[in-house]
Amino acid sequence: MGYDILSMGPPSSGGLLVIHMLNMLEKVIEQKGSDLDLSYNSVKYIHTLTELERRAYADRTEHMGDSDFWDVPQRMFLSNDYAKSRLQDIDFNKATSSKSVNHGNPYANQSEETTHYSIVDKKGNAVSVTTTINAGYGNGITVTGAGFILNNEMDDFSSKPGEPNMFGLLGNEANAIEPMKRPLSSMTPTIVLKDDTPFLILGSPGGSTIITTVMQNILNVVLHDMNIKDAVSSPRVHSQWLPDMIFHEKNGLKNSTIYKLKKMGHDIRMRSSIGEANGIMINEKGFWGGADNRGENTAIGY
Repeated sequence: MGYDILSMGPPSSGGLLVIHMLNMLEKVIEQKGSDLDLSYNSVKYIHTLTELERRAYADRTEHMGDSDFWDVPQRMFLSNDYAKSRLQDIDFNKATSSKSVNHGNPYANQSEETTHYSIVDKKGNAVSVTTTINAGYGNGITVTGAGFILNNEMDDFSSKPGEPNMFGLLGNEANAIEPMKRPLSSMTPTIVLKDDTPFLILGSPGGSTIITTVMQNILNVVLHDMNIKDAVSSPRVHSQWLPDMIFHEKNGLKNSTIYKLKKMGHDIRMRSSIGEANGIMINEKGFWGGADNRGENTAIGY
């Protein structure tokens, strides 16, 4: 799409999954072109994103963990050829059952107690930062005299293969608990470059929805021509392989859209909110801050 993505690598799954899904979407556009309606939150757009997301999250489950302990196949997640191969069993008119979607083979050829802030200074230096204590109040222990709460990131490990964590994310051996090992996360602080210059500074809290939130924010600007405020505040959808369903926000989709997605075989479920993004856009007119209207967020200039 003519942009470069800078994002977080392992032990976060966010950066690799966003790039993996964007690569798949790029291949879809190359193959289908104008034959596929990818207008904002159209039936075919949501269906396509869901099919890409379920395959990406299946790959996450099997192949992602702390790269100090596990050989994370980063080249696979970044590969255009691999992205193209994942499209082969997608039916663009019917939902795929997640039970029939397996992870790829690299050797063949959260509750929202997370904080994100995006910063850029007058010289254009940009920083995208995500930090978390995981669940509400972390593990409930405050460090005496220091005033901060310890996290409960142990939940981000796989307690056993096939056992979901609090965000419904599954994991296997790659993310098993081991001493000195870092748990897999979904944090996705991201900077998008345009012509080698910072263009978007993005990120979000939201557990497993962080990754799809950041991807949709990028697409809202690049594909749907939104400004940064509209991009981070517009209704979002989310899917993550298992559970096998599309989540949407209240009043985010038309009833006719939900009906048509169900006719395609999708299970649809409403949830309170998806992510809480804060972003900055830099263009020829200046610096633009976008604070998500889902929470107590603020964009401040100087």
